[in-house]
Amino acid sequence: MRIGELAKRTGLTAYTLRYYERIGLLPHTHRDTSRQRDYDPSIVAWIEFLLRLKMTRMPLKQILLYARLREAGSSTDLSRADLLKGHRAAVKKHITQLQACLKILDHKIAGYENASRKKEPSHAERHTE
Repeated sequence: MRIGELAKRTGLTAYTLRYYERIGLLPHTHRDTSRQRDYDPSIVAWIEFLLRLKMTRMPLKQILLYARLREAGSSTDLSRADLLKGHRAAVKKHITQLQACLKILDHKIAGYENASRKKEPSHAERHTE
């Protein structure tokens, strides 16, 4: 698949895909006779996984390490699992922090809504004006 199609399927720009290939997040792909990149469709699942790691705030340095380990093959399975376990713990901690923030936001919103209701004239008061 050409880079334009891969960009459409992943939501990334062609520039980003070339950058990811240059820094080692994507394996170098072979080029066709006109020297255009020709990606295997299976790369989409890998990119989706990379985007999930990025979404969970995994540092680029760790994502690059994971990509290198993956490229090295099954002998790195335990190392990859350890890396993901460590990141999973960080994600859980972040979720806990976000849930605490969400509670505070809900409390603030409820306070503003209650204050707003108290300021509004009642139904009977609105009809006497």
